[in-house]
Amino acid sequence: MSWIKVIPYSEAKSRLKTIYDKVKGPNNNVDNILAIHSLRPHSLIGHMALYKNVLHNSNNTLPKWYLETIGVYVSYLNKCSYCVDHHFAGLSRLLDNDDKSKAIFKAVEIDDFKACLNEKYMEGLQYAKLLTLEHTSITESNIEKLRTAGFTDGEVLELNQVASYFNYVNRTVLGLGVNTKGDIIGLSPNNSDDPDNWSHS
Repeated sequence: MSWIKVIPYSEAKSRLKTIYDKVKGPNNNVDNILAIHSLRPHSLIGHMALYKNVLHNSNNTLPKWYLETIGVYVSYLNKCSYCVDHHFAGLSRLLDNDDKSKAIFKAVEIDDFKACLNEKYMEGLQYAKLLTLEHTSITESNIEKLRTAGFTDGEVLELNQVASYFNYVNRTVLGLGVNTKGDIIGLSPNNSDDPDNWSHS
């Protein structure tokens, strides 16, 4: 599942077991991207707090399916198939529309969203792309473009944090050889009203 030692749920003790119990899904499944932190449980806590609040918090105003689209796009740009697989499954579940899900994935592959997203959302993805591949080129004018497209400053912050989170997690996955072996693809902490509820379903 990775290139470094990982402590499985069945062998977890003490603090790690407590955290695993908080994040686990069905059949005591702990996603490999979370289990990769097992040798340093404190970094798992940091990861989950960031993930939950950036992507799964009801105070966000952008639709969760769009935030997931940003995650899939950034992960595709970074060639992180682990996150593409997991978050496209989550995106598809949220949309509950196979045709739209397939259209978005096709758009990700060809890097052209005209057929499935409006101008506002396309501008947000362009910002995510710049932040991923050309972050030093970003200037205040890019933020002005987002405002002109219809994003509030709070929503710009959401865009920034989701794209930044996925750049972080993509590098965790790729840098440590995390794969999907044993994972249940597409689980996520779905109770967005409770930031302390990390259980996956």
